[in-house]
Amino acid sequence: GINAEYGGTALGELPPYFMARAARLSGQKLEDEDFNELDELKEKEELDIWSRAKLLMHHLVQKAGFIGILLCASIPNPLFDLAGLTCGHFLVPFTTFFGATLIGKAVVKMHIQMLFVIFIFSKHHLEALENLVAGIPEIGPALHAPFVEYMSAQKLKLHRWARRGPPHRVLHFPNVSRYF
Repeated sequence: GINAEYGGTALGELPPYFMARAARLSGQKLEDEDFNELDELKEKEELDIWSRAKLLMHHLVQKAGFIGILLCASIPNPLFDLAGLTCGHFLVPFTTFFGATLIGKAVVKMHIQMLFVIFIFSKHHLEALENLVAGIPEIGPALHAPFVEYMSAQKLKLHRWARRGPPHRVLHFPNVSRYF
């Protein structure tokens, strides 16, 4: 099953969605800085890269639906609250929004991050980093030995954990109800 910690990040995206949805259903105008800023950005002719990214994400979520939400949730994205606001405002069904968000954050993004960490901390990349530390003028030689020792200790901890299993029981969604 999906672990609670992976689903938690998707749950954290629900408040903007529900806030915008409730405002739209009640007929109120949404008074949110991000949403008001979008209206202003649409009227400008020249935009910086950050503003273009906001408009692109808004357009992607509004036009592509589930796939757009999934793509936005699958990358490290500081603008994802805007996706929640957009989906709530345009009354995207909860199952569509939450399903795409859960799959994007708990499955796709988690695997992208895992592969990134594996790639960055591979043996030849760590050796290159050790050489960079050793090559720092003045302090490099003094930092090299402690750095190598620290990285070796971290590697040993990682391998010890891999042999024994996780240090604590992992909480799964079906087991959550026992704690309430």
